[in-house]
Amino acid sequence: MATLTQLGAPARSTGTHPAAWLGVAAAIYAIAWGGNEFTPLLVMYKRDGLPVTTVDLLLFEYVLGIVPALLIGGPLSDRFGRRPLMLPAPLIAATGSTLLAFGASSVPMLSAGRVLCGVALGLAMAVGSSWLKELSQPPFTGDTASGTGARRSAMSLTGGFGIGAGVAGVLAQWAPWPDTLAYLINVTLCLLAALWLYRAPETVARQQHPGRLLDDLKVPAAAHRRFRTVALPLSLWLFTSSAAAYAIMPTLMMPKVHGAPIAFSALVTVITLGCGFAIQSVARRLDRPGTIRLPVLALTLVITGMLLAVAASATLTLWLTVLTAIALGMGFGIGLVAGLLEIERMARPDDLAGLTAVFYAVSYLGFGVPAVMAVCHDGTGVGYPAMFAVLAAACVLCLAVITRGRRG
Repeated sequence: MATLTQLGAPARSTGTHPAAWLGVAAAIYAIAWGGNEFTPLLVMYKRDGLPVTTVDLLLFEYVLGIVPALLIGGPLSDRFGRRPLMLPAPLIAATGSTLLAFGASSVPMLSAGRVLCGVALGLAMAVGSSWLKELSQPPFTGDTASGTGARRSAMSLTGGFGIGAGVAGVLAQWAPWPDTLAYLINVTLCLLAALWLYRAPETVARQQHPGRLLDDLKVPAAAHRRFRTVALPLSLWLFTSSAAAYAIMPTLMMPKVHGAPIAFSALVTVITLGCGFAIQSVARRLDRPGTIRLPVLALTLVITGMLLAVAASATLTLWLTVLTAIALGMGFGIGLVAGLLEIERMARPDDLAGLTAVFYAVSYLGFGVPAVMAVCHDGTGVGYPAMFAVLAAACVLCLAVITRGRRG
């Protein structure tokens, strides 16, 4: 299958301009905002009486929407084009946020809202990221540096994650309608982004004689040795690290910040994702194709963060919690850029979206870690310091795999 770029279609024939990518970036940003605004409110739901395990499962439930949308949406967009798959995404996100806004007392409504936000985010990550990458290169824009599309995608996602969480936490702590207002703001943003997105041009030619859908869902590049030994071990820690920082630590610190627990949760979330966002431009400059410099740096920071989490959870120390968020946030940010750059280099144009989907699908399993840790703590009495130590050891093993696979 050939993309419009491959066919050499001139930019003027598409009616585009050099900033055509901005509409896609705005949609990714708004959808990411909606996907993560729930996170600082975990403390609010727990404070208001929902069991810890139930709330942590709600955090994970949007993975039930993300993973299918990632795995199916990416290959389908290679088959039918980016626009048909991505245009509904901000509307799906708006629907999910609406359910969350009016479902604070209903676990089924919260669950449905989380799954819909996950579906939208999965489409944004698999289809939107690929679309943004293609719009960041000729003929849709002027010549850009290698990796520009990956950087724009990573920054749109991380910026939406961080700002959405910060605004939601502040509003839930001090504004009226704490269960509702933040979600309604996201509904507005998603609807505006949907209008902007509609103007973005198609970059992939629809297949005239498509084969079996099952064949389209296969991603041969996933068998690439460097994907298996570098990108995949790295992906396991992206959202494991961020979830540990802003889904687990603020809950443990609630007795220390009883005056403003939601605001503190938002602060930790913003610190985590703010560090992840800020470090991404630095990571791009540190990157050297063919090396494992960025993956090693990312996992080293994750290991450091997990060890800090051991100390913070054992002593319930606020400044250690902040240091944990900084280290894990930087590990997340560098790891995200490193993984997307690896994929951009190894994928062919016809399986870029599919390989991106596999990478993100594995990474989002990390949001199940808080629920698993809550079950282990409640069911077996294992302490959080011990569980963070196990996570640090597991990350060391993944670092060893990456180091051995550097010549792939």
